[in-house]
Amino acid sequence: MYNYQFLNRDLSWLSFNKRVLQEASNKALPLYERIKFLAIYSSNLDEFYRVRLGTYKRFTELDPVDKDVLRENPDAILKNINAEVDRQQNEFGTIFTQEIIPALEMEDIILIRDQTLSEEHHQFVKDFFLDNLLPHVQPILLLKKQIQPFLQNNVIYIAVKLFKKSKEEGTPKARRARYAIIKVPSHRFPRFIELPDDDGKHFIMFLDDIIKLRMKLLFPGYKIDCSYSFKLSRDADLLIEDEYSGDLIKMIENSLKKRETGSPSRFLYDAKIPKDFLKFLKDSFNLQNNDMVKGARYHNFQDFFAFPNPKFPELEQEAFHPLKVDVLHTNKSVFKSIRLKDQILHFPYQSYEYVIRFLNEAAVDPKVFEIKATQYRVADNSAVVNALINAALNGKKVTVFVEVKARFDEEANLRSASEMRKAGVKIIDSIPGLKVHAKLALVLRKGDKKDYAFLSTGNFNEKTAKIYTDHGLLTSDEVMITELKQLFDYLENQTEGYEFKKLLVGRFNLRRSLIELIDQEIQNVKNGNKGYIILKMNGLQERDMISKLYEASEKGVKIDLIIRGICCLKPNKTYAKNIRIIRIVDQFLEHGRIFYFHNLGEDLLYLSSADWMNRNLHRRIECAFPIQDKKIKKEIIDLLNIQLKDNVSARLLDGKLNNLPILSNGKMKDIQSQQEIFRYLNKKELANQTRKLKAKKKTE
Repeated sequence: MYNYQFLNRDLSWLSFNKRVLQEASNKALPLYERIKFLAIYSSNLDEFYRVRLGTYKRFTELDPVDKDVLRENPDAILKNINAEVDRQQNEFGTIFTQEIIPALEMEDIILIRDQTLSEEHHQFVKDFFLDNLLPHVQPILLLKKQIQPFLQNNVIYIAVKLFKKSKEEGTPKARRARYAIIKVPSHRFPRFIELPDDDGKHFIMFLDDIIKLRMKLLFPGYKIDCSYSFKLSRDADLLIEDEYSGDLIKMIENSLKKRETGSPSRFLYDAKIPKDFLKFLKDSFNLQNNDMVKGARYHNFQDFFAFPNPKFPELEQEAFHPLKVDVLHTNKSVFKSIRLKDQILHFPYQSYEYVIRFLNEAAVDPKVFEIKATQYRVADNSAVVNALINAALNGKKVTVFVEVKARFDEEANLRSASEMRKAGVKIIDSIPGLKVHAKLALVLRKGDKKDYAFLSTGNFNEKTAKIYTDHGLLTSDEVMITELKQLFDYLENQTEGYEFKKLLVGRFNLRRSLIELIDQEIQNVKNGNKGYIILKMNGLQERDMISKLYEASEKGVKIDLIIRGICCLKPNKTYAKNIRIIRIVDQFLEHGRIFYFHNLGEDLLYLSSADWMNRNLHRRIECAFPIQDKKIKKEIIDLLNIQLKDNVSARLLDGKLNNLPILSNGKMKDIQSQQEIFRYLNKKELANQTRKLKAKKKTE
């Protein structure tokens, strides 16, 4: 028995974000797609510091004796995290300044930073500052230990060092430095201001730089010495205790008010700031050494999601148009299509409108008497919520479990729950100590003995369904319907004693069943047969599950892993010799979870809402559901095999957290799995339509 090794979850996540950063340097992509990946990287990193770093800092405050119970040294991990972020930030700066900026200039789009402004642009900047910005950029003087203004979360500030003008410039008193900060009002104005075009060239300027250029107007009687940008990220963890049993909704509402005032998790500053200036800021805001993170001149690169494109639609990714599914598109009733056979949907390749149609049909069907659904993250002005409200207004009994502990969606979920409750929808509020992450809808009908369900790997969110790859099953399978009724009954009443056979449900049989399925592949190899597992998910962390995969590898089971984000399994070890890990980052965010087991050629296939993380397997209600239809099963296995052959957008993960290109032997064609999957599904749909036309001609 080996002493198995595991990768740190947060360093692994940083490896994923570095893979995102690689796409910003991918010259095969349209320029504004590369800029989008810079924004994604920055947004991801901000959330990482808000969510994860607070945990380590709380660990570093433990007594040395208490730290001994931790598997890893929090101080060392925190140091490694900041060192890796520093390396990535340097790479980010290189991509931005040496690749993106010159590429924009080749397209006559000039992002003005240090260039001398023309007279026309000088006047424009002056007028913009006076007419728009001046009321919103009032400086605050800093007096150490006397005035300590509150720094808002993720807001850009400009720190200014200045000296009072005096006839006696040389006296010590006259040369005493003063300090001030200015809040950049990017919540009121665009971060990027378009200046007048000139000679066919387009000029854009950071809002920060416009303020710096004219801020001497804010300090009459002072001479500005220097200025640098910084921002503070605050801990966003609500810290809702598992054992809490009081008014959970009230506690969340109160906690949301505190989120923006959480303790510092990162003070990001311009690395060029002088040490004495930085120390003054550090002391003024009572920051610790491990709060301080070096950055570059500009922060909040997530603002690049809205970077102006004066040549639109040039330089951008072509708009994607999802495929129609003929059997659902031509049939007036989604229910009728489901009665014929189970229907599978692959988002965003196929339209999410069929899910909305399913719910809208349930809302008006006179035979439908009850609808049950779960809600984790929904879109703004959600068509899903509207369908459920309409169903309630039409006299249906509608029950929705709303998970108000979904991080960063707590407020939106509280709001949608309130809207539904007003319309007569029965809302089941969050269960203390337990998150419900399963994505389920159940439609109960009277008369024809057919009930219907939709089970998905992704949220009921028509907006994210355009950019997240997920899978959804529409079914009328009686056993699954019965088990879904039991699951919703558990959510309503929290009574125990339910038994699930087809569905694998978190906190009931999910983890145990997955271990049994791995054990079966191990046994098959022991008996001289093939053992093979494919697992696709967003995160793999739970150590017992990883240890079981190590054991399977040792016994000769071949394992292919497609892991988008966190992966704590360490490849390239003796006990992992039969395990291959790839990560795919492309136009769409890989989000679906698929568990495949060879099972002596009788393929077992599950789709799921669950990653193999501690939280998913121990503290959440998740659902993995079997794919039983042979044609659907083959289709999903085909999609998995396409991804396993990806040698363009996929990277091979090694034991040092590197994202290694998959090298072709010169004979293999380039396979970019997302494009290949679209072609595969399109070809299949065209073939279905051709068969349908031929059958129609025969009957005529």
